[in-house]
Amino acid sequence: MRTGDERFVSARVEPAYLATGRREVLRARARAAVESLRACRACPRNCAADRLADQTGTCRVGRFARVSSAFPHFGEEACLRGTRGSGTIFFAGCNLRCVFCQNFDISQLLEGREYRADAIAEMMIALQEQGCHNINFVTPEHVVPQVLEALALAVDQGLRLPLVYNTSAYDALESLRLLDGLVDIYMPDFKFWSTECGERYLNAKDYGDRARDALTEMHRQVGDLRFTSDGVACRGVLVRHLVMPGLLAETAAIFRWLAESVSRDTFVNVMGQYRPANRVNGEHYAEINRSVTAQEMTEADRLARAAGLWRFD
Repeated sequence: MRTGDERFVSARVEPAYLATGRREVLRARARAAVESLRACRACPRNCAADRLADQTGTCRVGRFARVSSAFPHFGEEACLRGTRGSGTIFFAGCNLRCVFCQNFDISQLLEGREYRADAIAEMMIALQEQGCHNINFVTPEHVVPQVLEALALAVDQGLRLPLVYNTSAYDALESLRLLDGLVDIYMPDFKFWSTECGERYLNAKDYGDRARDALTEMHRQVGDLRFTSDGVACRGVLVRHLVMPGLLAETAAIFRWLAESVSRDTFVNVMGQYRPANRVNGEHYAEINRSVTAQEMTEADRLARAAGLWRFD
């Protein structure tokens, strides 16, 4: 990935949550977030389930977060994995129902185990001890209270790595504001622009609206993506966009909006690894029952440039 010019190289390496006074803020927010689980609105579903009593809503996760795996990940973007890996914690459950989800066993079948906050804090410390460049929370939209609860414990135990919030972008603004000043890197996956695609493929017709709100808030908090002098991301927004077969109009709309309403300096990973999975087969969702072509990826790159974006891969 291209890191861009010297404007986006920073000497800053200390995580945001270690700034003066942030520990007290973190503890207070963690307590408030956990209490809010009594009528959960952690994500845009606003299900109001009493998760403290282990009731569940769309995400099907109760009081304690479920973790599928935690390990140094060398398959993430180069600027996150560096030379020592990104310390990923994969949360099970999801507030979307993507018909093409390649990890549906984790997101929809809840493959994983429940862990209390102290155990998740221990995972963070273990990943730090293994030399990872950052702590990477994957699919955390529905467990922000549990993440904050665990983070407060991990910081007291000596956590000092930057935090990556790796999300579908179907996030509640209330949750994102709880993370303000604590998260260093937001990595939202902006999937679709239109109401029609959100409803058909994600079971969330408001997805586009919520993603735009979320990305605006993320950029307000951390700005454009910046790097250390050795090319490792340290702060900012990194947008992922999965190019879908036959849906380049969605791609074009997303890129135009990013350039015009967020920043022309937005760093975008234009991904071409879509493949049919989960509920996509010959009988269902036939229009996306194929891989993306080389011509479509070439056109996606052209659309990014035409929109005015230049920091993309």
